[in-house]
Amino acid sequence: MTDIHVRWDAAQIGDQSGRNILITGGNSGIGLEAAKYLCAAGARVTIACRNQEKAQAACADIQQQIPHAHIDYQLLDLADLASVQQLVEHYQQHDLPLDVLIDNAGVMMTPKSRTADGFELQFGTNHLGHFALTLGLLPLLSKAKDPRIVVVSSHMHLMGRMDFDNLNAEKHYNPVQAYAQSKLANLLFVLELQRRLREADSPIRVAAAHPGYCNTELQERARDRGAKIIGNAMVLSARLFAQSPQMGALPTVRAAVDPSLAGGEYVGPRSFGGTRGYPSIVWRAPQARDEKAARELWDRSEELTQIYWDPARLTP
Repeated sequence: MTDIHVRWDAAQIGDQSGRNILITGGNSGIGLEAAKYLCAAGARVTIACRNQEKAQAACADIQQQIPHAHIDYQLLDLADLASVQQLVEHYQQHDLPLDVLIDNAGVMMTPKSRTADGFELQFGTNHLGHFALTLGLLPLLSKAKDPRIVVVSSHMHLMGRMDFDNLNAEKHYNPVQAYAQSKLANLLFVLELQRRLREADSPIRVAAAHPGYCNTELQERARDRGAKIIGNAMVLSARLFAQSPQMGALPTVRAAVDPSLAGGEYVGPRSFGGTRGYPSIVWRAPQARDEKAARELWDRSEELTQIYWDPARLTP
């Protein structure tokens, strides 16, 4: 599925003055580039990441390039639900305004390892950490005008299958399959979250985005941390054929600001099989449209995180 926009670029972002945006993993890659676009448009942007030095360096970089930028950071480790809860409580206790949440951070093709709570690292970070963060921040988003949630997935969801009998890699582990499953989980999360929000008559709109084939640090990390054959091939291919992080960030930005999006869309590059180009509404695999799987994933996510949907908290 595509839409009428032939070239949605930075000129289409519009004035974002007064908008408060939280971006996980906004210290590097497409998260950093999205932060730059949004700061340049006047938004107040907070980047959330686990490393203070990298967060400070990213803020300084943005401030240097965009002197009028309103940029700050919060510490967040998505692989630790206690850290997620600390950030949620910080926002709640200070009643901080929040108009847009961008669930962008992620890890890719890591060796088998566990989060602080014992979850398989990729599933725990890419999906469960964002599940917990998003549900925790829904009450604040409900107070906003035109509130948005953007969940960053990947073309790799095409390879994903939800293995509900092995979500935490207790039986077997393949780093590529685990990554693809986590990216499929992102899309199923969007599907079920938007359904629940509509059922609750909430104004919050949710969209998914993917950067296409983008040259970022994730390929380097995949090579360095394991999956070396695939990682090396990805690094070489990315250097030769991938688009820039600046282009890769545009789908995320469009999902966050485009007033024409009704909710539930998937935004990604429109050219070369979804790997390159300007952002458009794009196709997702059949397994990412499976409503039964989306509900099962939701139930399992609640069980694992002990964080539950409460539509009563959506009333400002």
